[in-house]
Amino acid sequence: MTTKNSTLVSNWIASPQVLSPSYQLHGVTRTAQGTIELATSDIDDNDVIHLMPIAVGASITSIKLAADDMDSGGSPTLTFNVGLYTTASTPVVKDEDCYSTAITLGQAATAFTEYAFEVRNINVCGQRVWEDAGETTDPGGQYYLSLTVQAAADTAVAGDLSFIVQYVVD
Repeated sequence: MTTKNSTLVSNWIASPQVLSPSYQLHGVTRTAQGTIELATSDIDDNDVIHLMPIAVGASITSIKLAADDMDSGGSPTLTFNVGLYTTASTPVVKDEDCYSTAITLGQAATAFTEYAFEVRNINVCGQRVWEDAGETTDPGGQYYLSLTVQAAADTAVAGDLSFIVQYVVD
């Protein structure tokens, strides 16, 4: 029989004890949530929907999205990417699909579904937003967690999109 310790446990039992980063152990969990009313003109190819600002040092643990049926066509095509943009006055994409690629949100009415690890490998669980964006060093500040319309609806219909995002901060 073997015993395998996570880095968090190894740090805890080390002598002298090693402090684990608070975004991985004993950090504060925060929630951002809301609903956005989308017009048909908001869900054309490459349109961007900024959900929330998030500190680049935070660690996202959950991204749940739900939507009305916004694609009334017979062969629905509406898809979104979930990723990060800068918070500049004219936001610039950092990685438009670092969390999810071409999700079928809005092709039919959907209940809340988890998307935080649709693209990300499970081995990056606990990494910070700036790392999710592909940065090699912490740039400081905030990014927008955003949806980008990857493919527009055949026949778009206005509807609501709701989100619940949980993340850990120091």
